[in-house]
Amino acid sequence: MAMIQAVDQTVDAGEPSFDSIIGPHIDLGLRLAVTMLRDRAAAEDAVQDAAFNAWRALPRLQPGSNVRAWFLTIVANQCRSRLRSRWWGVLRIEFDRASADPADASMLRTDLSRALLTLEPLDRAAVYLHHCEDLSVDDVARSLGISPAAARSRIHRATKKLRLDLEVRS
Repeated sequence: MAMIQAVDQTVDAGEPSFDSIIGPHIDLGLRLAVTMLRDRAAAEDAVQDAAFNAWRALPRLQPGSNVRAWFLTIVANQCRSRLRSRWWGVLRIEFDRASADPADASMLRTDLSRALLTLEPLDRAAVYLHHCEDLSVDDVARSLGISPAAARSRIHRATKKLRLDLEVRS
């Protein structure tokens, strides 16, 4: 109850609400989580947990910080935790692709989608953030909690692997 009152007082004081700070980045966080986890339901759970963690960490956010990179870091860390969990590997079950959403099913049929699925989760995330979301290498590095050199290297290696995979399939 005290926490709710504190949030209400913050909004009443004219400071931006949590939703106005994090809300614009939720969709991007979800796309990142789906890219890393390859499961929409698990990705939604990860983003929900990440939003809660961001809410708890909000007082530590420095003024002028890159909120998008900060939130994406929390999402990526949450996805890494889920990937490390024992049950993720033990209970991985392939779903019936015929019953999936037609838009998702058609995307999965493309060569690029299949090639992306062969990448490690962090490599896939780096490629996705850089090429699909148009984040700079520095923002990718901050989002994934790695150095810019490591981000550049991951993007380069993953892109090279994708090119090779796509040439073989052609």
